[in-house]
Amino acid sequence: MVKGAFDGITVLDFTQGIAGPHASMLLALHGADVIKVEPPEGDWGRALGDIKGEHCAHSIAFNRGKRSIAVDLKSPDGIAVVRKLAAKADVVMESFRPGVIKRLGFGYEDIKAINPKVVYCSVSGFGQTGPYSKRPTVDGLIQAFSGMMVMNKMPDGTPWRQGMIAVDVTTGLYTFQALSTAIMRQFRFGEGCFIDSSLMKAAAAFQGAKLMEWIFSNGAPPVLYMPAGSYKTKNGYIMVSAMRPHHFKLMFELIGREDIANDPELQGHEARIRNAPKIIKALNETLPSKTTEEWIAILQPKDVFCERVNNYTDYLDHPHVKESGAIDWIEQEGVGRLPVANIAGLPRASEHPPQQHAPHIGEDGPDILGELGYGQADIDAIFSRGGIRRPAAVAKAAE
Repeated sequence: MVKGAFDGITVLDFTQGIAGPHASMLLALHGADVIKVEPPEGDWGRALGDIKGEHCAHSIAFNRGKRSIAVDLKSPDGIAVVRKLAAKADVVMESFRPGVIKRLGFGYEDIKAINPKVVYCSVSGFGQTGPYSKRPTVDGLIQAFSGMMVMNKMPDGTPWRQGMIAVDVTTGLYTFQALSTAIMRQFRFGEGCFIDSSLMKAAAAFQGAKLMEWIFSNGAPPVLYMPAGSYKTKNGYIMVSAMRPHHFKLMFELIGREDIANDPELQGHEARIRNAPKIIKALNETLPSKTTEEWIAILQPKDVFCERVNNYTDYLDHPHVKESGAIDWIEQEGVGRLPVANIAGLPRASEHPPQQHAPHIGEDGPDILGELGYGQADIDAIFSRGGIRRPAAVAKAAE
């Protein structure tokens, strides 16, 4: 087994939802021992959509490779156990609303006092400072706040939200890279730090070029090229992209629209953008005459850029996806068989089964307490007092 970059690193993870758990999961997949500290009722991210047992798809997708202990952070036992964990952790992460973790006694300064070299990361909606810092928010609201919905507008100009939690997932990626470099500094120089990661900043970083373009173009960013978009065919949709002049001419010749290919008003990049309605009208008139597969058979051999608009089943079943190893399938206890997207730089999921398991609520509590030096009698007493939840038996998935 190849060693993970973060083997030997301990992460105390208070985060819930998507953004923080995504970042800590990536640390876990690279070898870190991520101890997920969740409330006795479980991370609220376990209830995003359909639920099977103690999991939804999102909680499995973003909590693989971790260990869970379910703690009442206001109970004497919970406080004592978390302080012991924090004292030996290399990284501490939290995603409470700004100020909450400090009131609980586990803020950056509290942890730094017992663990001077700690890398401490707070993940929030709007960040730890500023007039909106304590304002509650979610992914869709940050899409609206950051300009993403205007960038993603419908053809009629209506701002549109991405159909997935794009900002949360992106925040997880930016948080992971921030933690990775902080851990490197910690390893090289023995220095800890505080990281203020937010959905707002991540959304801006993701759209960095669009923010510049907005200023560059005085608030009227141009269409990059034409045509580019999805169009209805006889049996679905096809995405076409004809940025270069020879692609434009060839595409319309191949679909039998020489009138558009040779139209003097459409010869040149600026001319095509200026006369976009004429191009769109021609594509809408012509492409429904054949199936997506028929058009691809005509266009792709001539290097005209196009792809079938797939759903997720189409993607998972595609021979290229299978042969390239883009997806593996795992068994999640209590849920069943699920697809996992393999990540560059990591072993395939099928080669790393222990790091694909998403823990149930408090599943690893007994082991974690034992590692802290508690004997079995003490562990039983802690569970009986209720400050830390005893793990429940997990039902097997239906055949």
